[in-house]
Amino acid sequence: MADGLRTAQDGPILRLTLDRPAKRNALDEAMIAGLVDALDAAGRDESVRAIVLAGEGEHFCGGADIVARNAAEPGAPRPRVGSIQRRLPSQAHRLVALVLSVQVPVVCRVQGYAAGIGFHLALAADITVADEGARFWEPFAARGFTPDSAGTWLLPRRAGMVRARELLLLGRELTGTEAAEWGLVHAAVPAADLDGTVEDLAARLAAGPTVALGLAKWLLDAGQSADLDAHLRNEAMALELSSRSEDFREGLAAFRDKRPPRFTGR
Repeated sequence: MADGLRTAQDGPILRLTLDRPAKRNALDEAMIAGLVDALDAAGRDESVRAIVLAGEGEHFCGGADIVARNAAEPGAPRPRVGSIQRRLPSQAHRLVALVLSVQVPVVCRVQGYAAGIGFHLALAADITVADEGARFWEPFAARGFTPDSAGTWLLPRRAGMVRARELLLLGRELTGTEAAEWGLVHAAVPAADLDGTVEDLAARLAAGPTVALGLAKWLLDAGQSADLDAHLRNEAMALELSSRSEDFREGLAAFRDKRPPRFTGR
């Protein structure tokens, strides 16, 4: 638990809700630490079969709270040179890496602004659904500093280099509809349909073969940097593991019996 973050488990679904609406759910260090702890624990908790990441109020996440981060008491010493470089690996960068790597599907719900790290969390999630009128924005150039939290890694892979430059160098804002057209999010839906769409997707993933889904997610992520031979070895190992799961046996039985499978996540 952390101020500004609500965590709750609803059956097999872990819900992580940014709850700082007066600040557009901008992430401070305590919220980031809470998210890191929750995601890390979820990867080891066999009762968690899907994660929903959402924001309370009108916005998903307005980015990192750089005002709070740079506020200091009068006369307080300035941070040592290199403090950002030392802090990021265990904070914002750890958070995005966990969303990408945790072997549980992550569904992200976006309304209002998803800026900076909020944008990157939406890109890192396995399935992101946005309100058609949501706003995706990279604020870095407008604020005079360089991107962090994997923005320069995620955007070229999701949107291509030309569009990544448009977003990061020119600061173009995208609506939810445009983000879906660019392939940055799974879908953009009317605001009235947002909750229902997210819940349906989370329920489908939570009812799926959790071991196989987690390994497939790992393969997709690892394949970004592996050569073909290494990736084929990874596929062979993942197939070996998933074929030993109870859900694999259930999938075969359901196929044989001509019925829907009843996966247990084991």
